[in-house]
Amino acid sequence: MAVFLFMRLTPAADPVDLMMGEAGHVSQAEIELLQQEFHLDKPLLTQLKYFLTDLAHFNLGMSITKHMPVGQLIKERLPATVELAAMSFVLALLIALPIGILSAVKQNSVFDRLSMGFSFFGLSLPGFWLGIILILLFSVKLGWFPTAGRLDYGIKLQEITGLYLLDSLLTRNPQAFVSALRHLFLPALTMGATMSATVARMVRSSMLEVLRQDYVTLARAKGLPEFMVIGRHALRNALIPTVTMVAIQAGGFLAGNMIVETVFGWPGVGRLVVDAILRRDFPLVQGAVMVFAFTFLLMNLIADILYTFINPKISL
Repeated sequence: MAVFLFMRLTPAADPVDLMMGEAGHVSQAEIELLQQEFHLDKPLLTQLKYFLTDLAHFNLGMSITKHMPVGQLIKERLPATVELAAMSFVLALLIALPIGILSAVKQNSVFDRLSMGFSFFGLSLPGFWLGIILILLFSVKLGWFPTAGRLDYGIKLQEITGLYLLDSLLTRNPQAFVSALRHLFLPALTMGATMSATVARMVRSSMLEVLRQDYVTLARAKGLPEFMVIGRHALRNALIPTVTMVAIQAGGFLAGNMIVETVFGWPGVGRLVVDAILRRDFPLVQGAVMVFAFTFLLMNLIADILYTFINPKISL
């Protein structure tokens, strides 16, 4: 409802006027007909009533600019966002977990100071700036990775799930797999950089607290190997606060990172929403926000369920 009101109360052009301006010469009758179709000629409270009524029937409405159901538009773009989010998530954890654990085990060492310094630097990097720098370095100068899109031109891929990496494996298409991976790496690294820095600091902080507990001292006194003390006793208990933070970060990834998707021309939900905001496509923005909110709720529910596996003392 907040988005509904803000989109309509901001002092900007009417979406129908914007769309008709792009279409060229149109009559006033055509403009009025389109406004009636999307209830834009009705009072604000009446528009809100139509919106909530459709929402109660799980209908996100029709896109004003694309003349397609909002749910269908989001469904078409969602696989690209999910694939980018999953890759970013994996990269972030592969970087953050080892750094966080080693920094805690080797507290106040040179490695600890350097890694925490770099993590603080990573937290300070704006996504759009990092993305542009990576494109200039690895795409423009070195030519290792493409600058935009999901596949190289001319490569054909039979879509099954919409996740190009998975589809290329299912259809045994190594050329498409390599191309999809090259297109995916830079935007995933850009998105995962901030998360890896945050997770590394969280893991280090949690590990330092757990390593001082009596049960860790007892495990060492029993003569258990250090990797078992760290992995089985310390890390498992240190993951509980980390899981909460990771779930929130993952929710942001799945909700579509608008900045990264725009910088890399990634055809996901985030870029779709940016275009909808610029064109003032009210139903599309509202529908996307509902999907984003549901995603955050879902990720928090998954985090609560994971608590029961990490710590058997916690029950749902």
